[in-house]
Parts: sequence; structure tokens; C-alpha cells
Amino acid sequence: MSVAFRRESDEEHLEPRFELPIPAGPNFVTAAGPALVAARVAALEAAVAAATDESRDVLARELRYWNTRAATVEVVALPTDDEVGIGSRVTFRLDGRERHIAIVGHDEADADARIAFAAPLARALMGTGPGDLADFQGRTDAIEVIAVENS
Repeated sequence: MSVAFRRESDEEHLEPRFELPIPAGPNFVTAAGPALVAARVAALEAAVAAATDESRDVLARELRYWNTRAATVEVVALPTDDEVGIGSRVTFRLDGRERHIAIVGHDEADADARIAFAAPLARALMGTGPGDLADFQGRTDAIEVIAVENS
């Protein structure tokens, strides 16, 4: 019989489920990072235990990711008083608008006010201090650092 008439299972057409990618490089976090990661692991463990359908596999995959992140966490000391680094809260001017952000580890970042240290904006600010100008997105002196808080 021709393969054209063979009934294929539904499993043959499903996309493969790969593990969640781990960001390259060290897993730097602020002092609050380990507790945030541990809370995420605990929440996922509870969700996996309560799940009874195919969502259990998705949750288990996410739990494996967070367990790996918890095992590799490296707390970074705050930088000097006037230098931007991981754990800094920075006030700066970009495109004529004053902004405030905190630079944190990958697992602590959110879309509002905390960005990962590997983000382009964070990389541009790292090592600067109040009054410094930094290049950003191909523009010279695009960012003016107004204040840095490391506490």
C-alpha cells in the first residue's frame, strides 16, 4: 500500500518541545534575586503538583528552567557609590526625557522599571556616574546620567 494512504498519528505533526533557553553567561542577581527565584520555583512546584492535564509537561519544563537558574545564581555586590552596576537605580536623560530604571539580573527584570544587566541600555550605562555622558544606539553622548543610587 502506498504511504499516501497511510493514516498518520496526530503526534507526528506536533512541534517538538525544546527546553527553555538559558541566557548565556553568568547568572548574576542582586541581593533580592535568590528569594525571587526561590519563590518562582516554589510556585511552579505547586502548579506541577496540582496539574493533571497536558499543561503539566509545560509547567515541568518551566520548573526545570527555574531549578537550573536557582542552582547557578551568583549574588553580585553593589558597585561603588557613584558608579552604575548591577543593583543600581539610575536616573538619566535620553532623547530629552528623564527616566528611572534599576539594573538587575536576568531573572529579576520586568517590563516596567527593572532591566537586565545584559540589555543594551544597561550595558551603555554600566560604569558611568552622575554627570557622565554615554553612547547609545550608535549615537554619541545620547544618555546623560543624572543620579545613581546604590543601596
